[in-house]
Amino acid sequence: MKKFFRYLGFGLLSTFLTATPGLGAERISFFYPPFGEFYLSVDSLETFAKFGKIDQDFSFYANRATPQQLAQLRDLLQQRFNVTPTLVSQVTYSPIGEQLVQQLGKLLLTESRQNGFYAIRASLILSAADQEGLTVVNLLRKFPSNTIRVNFSEGLRIVDDLSQLIKKKDEVFASLQKEAIAEAANSTIDFSKQPDLRSPGKYRWQKKSLELNDISRNRRLPVDIYLPKAAPSTKELPSPPFPLIVISHGLASDRSTFVYLAEHLTSYGFAVAVLEHPGSNAKRFQLYFAGLAGPPDAAEFINRPLDIKYLLNELQRLDKSDPTLQGKLNFQQIGAIGQSFGGYTVLTLAGANINFRQLKLDCNPNNSSFNLSLFLQCQATKLPPINYELKDDRIKVVMAINPFDSSILGEGGVSQIKIPVMLVAGSQDIFAPPVFEQIRPFTWLSDPNKYLALIENATHFSAIGASKDDVLPVPSTLLGPDRAAVYSYLDALSVAFMESHLLNRPEYRSYLQPSYATFISKEPLNLSILQSLSVDQLNQIWKGPTAQSAKPSNLQPTPTHP
Repeated sequence: MKKFFRYLGFGLLSTFLTATPGLGAERISFFYPPFGEFYLSVDSLETFAKFGKIDQDFSFYANRATPQQLAQLRDLLQQRFNVTPTLVSQVTYSPIGEQLVQQLGKLLLTESRQNGFYAIRASLILSAADQEGLTVVNLLRKFPSNTIRVNFSEGLRIVDDLSQLIKKKDEVFASLQKEAIAEAANSTIDFSKQPDLRSPGKYRWQKKSLELNDISRNRRLPVDIYLPKAAPSTKELPSPPFPLIVISHGLASDRSTFVYLAEHLTSYGFAVAVLEHPGSNAKRFQLYFAGLAGPPDAAEFINRPLDIKYLLNELQRLDKSDPTLQGKLNFQQIGAIGQSFGGYTVLTLAGANINFRQLKLDCNPNNSSFNLSLFLQCQATKLPPINYELKDDRIKVVMAINPFDSSILGEGGVSQIKIPVMLVAGSQDIFAPPVFEQIRPFTWLSDPNKYLALIENATHFSAIGASKDDVLPVPSTLLGPDRAAVYSYLDALSVAFMESHLLNRPEYRSYLQPSYATFISKEPLNLSILQSLSVDQLNQIWKGPTAQSAKPSNLQPTPTHP
């Protein structure tokens, strides 16, 4: 009975309200056999939201919450989400959106105890169109049923499994950080006397913008090329051709989000080409959210790496015909950096094939994994299951930031990569969970020159710079702490990684050691670097005492993952 009241209290209520802001019309019903049915009226929540008053109905739950939790709940109830009904409609009618709402509908039922899919979608759209806008209370009011019934047993299971997963993730991160700190303690390098790679290099830069047109695929590719330019008084700097780095952005992003990284690399003598992928960039999502285009399709998993192949082909052609580029680019020294969907993109260019066998295992209607990236990865099941030639031998090293790869590439795909790789993970990334999408895949890499950078408290958005076209309304809580520290980490690590393994300059390898990460770390975004981690080591960390009560099928869909 104590366990029942513990779950029935504020914690579970807050989880439901935070997870999906539409839990009833006039009242919320919690049915938990054999204890019966419990109710909470929407009027009670609205009174609390507007005036901070706790009536008798809400006091049953409020008494089980701390003052801080109640303040957080009130902030949530009052928050207005600035989204248009067209945007909500487009998202909830998309394949990924429908899957998400269907999963929520298993937990949030209609009055007749049916899946709440249609009711949830309707309430989202109606509240977004209402004058008061999309708020939690307005969502509750728009739900097309007098009562919404919470599948309480399913809710308890979800809360149990999710709490176990979060605890295991924290244990893995803490254990790897401890190992990195122990390794760093053995270092004798005084980095305070070394050049600071977080600071700009000696080159100035100039930018050249192009729009390439791949007629064969009907793809127009906007590209910004950053070229190093030595100051007139600087004589000792190397002259062109310059090594080339290509940067691939994530979903609903654009080439402006990694300007900071492009400029920093260019200041160290790298030419940088930052392109946009027209099938999944910010402009495409603006059209999609306005109802003027469809959602990105599965072909984008193929088109993105082909975009970079085409870019390199065109740059080689322009090297012979464009006076501003002629002799400026070294096509024997090419590296690639990508974030999120861009991380997947550069890993395929490095040699990882799409793993249709793994996708078939992981992508099934009964999967209840908490790995949100699977909703996107599983769209690749719509592709013809053939061997796509995505590898580009011109690319010699890759750096993947918050990539997703556990299912679409899997161990069979990632293990095919035979060039140096750096993976970057954030501990609070809920969209590409670090254990499944970066830490575990790191153990699959077979090249000895591999690195895993772990950033504590970083989210999926911590590496992304400001953009004039932010089309996704990302709450501040998902952005994480001040991102300046993360930018400085990526600036330094990208220079060190490219200098070490693209240009073969061993003097930069010290910057890739755990001791350097410790030296530049800034709380709360502490940085750690690992150069080795075996499958057995990770499994030993994962199979701690808390793992015994977790259900593996709900943590990740296949037994090959932790």
